Amino acid sequence: MMDKNAKIYVAGHRGMVGSAIVRELQRQGYNNIITRTHKELDLCRQENVEKFFAEEKPEYVFLAAAKVGGIVANQEALADFMWFNMTLEMNVIHSAWQNGCKKLEFLGSSCIYPRMAPQPMKESCLLTSELEKTNEAYALAKISGLKYCEFLNRQYGTDYISVMPTNLYGPNDNYHPTHSHVVPALIRRFHEAKVNGVESVTCWGDGSPLREFLYVDDLANLCVFLMNHYSGNETVNAGTGKELTIKELTELVAKVVGYTGKIEWDASKPNGTPRKLLDVSKATNLGWTYKTELEDGLRLSYEDFLNNPMRAER
Repeated sequence: MMDKNAKIYVAGHRGMVGSAIVRELQRQGYNNIITRTHKELDLCRQENVEKFFAEEKPEYVFLAAAKVGGIVANQEALADFMWFNMTLEMNVIHSAWQNGCKKLEFLGSSCIYPRMAPQPMKESCLLTSELEKTNEAYALAKISGLKYCEFLNRQYGTDYISVMPTNLYGPNDNYHPTHSHVVPALIRRFHEAKVNGVESVTCWGDGSPLREFLYVDDLANLCVFLMNHYSGNETVNAGTGKELTIKELTELVAKVVGYTGKIEWDASKPNGTPRKLLDVSKATNLGWTYKTELEDGLRLSYEDFLNNPMRAER
């Protein structure tokens, strides 16, 4: 168990996941949280990361920093996604190990699992067949971070763990017009269509893919829970165990936003993976379950969007 006064470093504290972890730590009474902005510490510069760890000596590390994006961003910047994420995570994990960090938790993504993995996907299906091509670069980087934690444990006896979340949404999401994930992208599009009186909105694909969504504050709660209650080389899936079609999700977002126009589908655009549902029995057996239902979470996300300066960007 982490002591309430333990020095805890949250990497990526300004992002959706990192900021949620900081909120959850504070909610639970942890009062010695250290953070650095990208301007203060570039995690892709090994020398700077080594200096930071040598000076600060954090006892616990939540590695939530990453370069993320939707299908468009991943396809446009394959090399950037791979280099940035792999360099960042290797620098942080290695420096944590060099400086005697008690425990590190690495945040990955469910895209690490094979494109056609048996559903729902168990942690054990990792590396059993080929990845989804639309986010292969990001997935390979995340697999490398997960494996480096495992190999440090096996070679040096460290206590480094990893958690693989399903699709996330919630406060501090990225609402960029083209480089965001599906929930914030839909929130923005339906809001702008509502405000501008647009009669119809066209969405990518045919709406058939099945997806699972986890509210980011629920993930943060699991992250702190695992830091206190789990050790092991195998990752832990983070999700709800529930799925719905993209069409159903789209209609639900439109309802929450209050858009009453027509929703059309462009089947010439890619759908991505046909189905992506996590087997969450491992987390359940450890004693954890999610709390926020999708419609409630979407309402909270829309409130966040309305107060988010990202809306002003074009």
